[in-house]
Amino acid sequence: MVLFAYVGIEMIGLSAGEAKDPTRTIPMAINSLSWRILIFYVGSLFVILAIFPWHQVGQNGSPFVAMFESMGLREAAGVINFVVITAALSSCNAGIFSGGRLLLGLSKSGNAPKYLSEISSAGVPVKAICLTIMVPTVGVAINYFVPEKAFQWITAAVTLIGLLVWVAILYTQIQFRKSLTPEGIKALPYRAIFWPYGSWFAILFVFFVLGLMAYSEATRMAFYVGPPILIGLTALYFIFGLHKRERNIS
Repeated sequence: MVLFAYVGIEMIGLSAGEAKDPTRTIPMAINSLSWRILIFYVGSLFVILAIFPWHQVGQNGSPFVAMFESMGLREAAGVINFVVITAALSSCNAGIFSGGRLLLGLSKSGNAPKYLSEISSAGVPVKAICLTIMVPTVGVAINYFVPEKAFQWITAAVTLIGLLVWVAILYTQIQFRKSLTPEGIKALPYRAIFWPYGSWFAILFVFFVLGLMAYSEATRMAFYVGPPILIGLTALYFIFGLHKRERNIS
């Protein structure tokens, strides 16, 4: 569940294509990420555990609601629900943005249908965004037919596929750095710390988590839901004849 909350963090790389000054703003966003995690995640947990014993947290509903109620805030549940809904809308907005840009990039490189590369007069990939919005409606259908399992299935699938995406990104980064000349490495405006050990450690850690997911009965569902989705996407890749298209990697 913790890693599920962080799946999608890689979309910061997509925003580089539309940033006015990516060499300045992207490193700034990445560097501030650790402080945001410490303040909003670790900090909030510290406050909660300073008020409630750790073995009582979450037993009687949301620990945030319990904390605010202990401070005399009667409308604690409403405040937390407002925060949760706002965060969910923000996540959906980010997902639509990244999904549309991913489909746009895949279309331009020959790995998705050509019509998805069409851009409006305002510079927005409308068709790619519309398709991105349509796909999540499958989750609404799943929630209608099996509401007690929908969240578990979708969470499991997203987590598994997200971890595989991280492995692909890390492997790509390793291969990219290997292809650079010493002069090219010196010209990099922003370098990954602990290179190359950090990248290899991250890959090993992801596989370690995948092993835990396969071992635990509560998360093993990911391996029943995720692979069929990947197989379906692979089938669509061949059905649309994308394997025959000329690749454009510029």
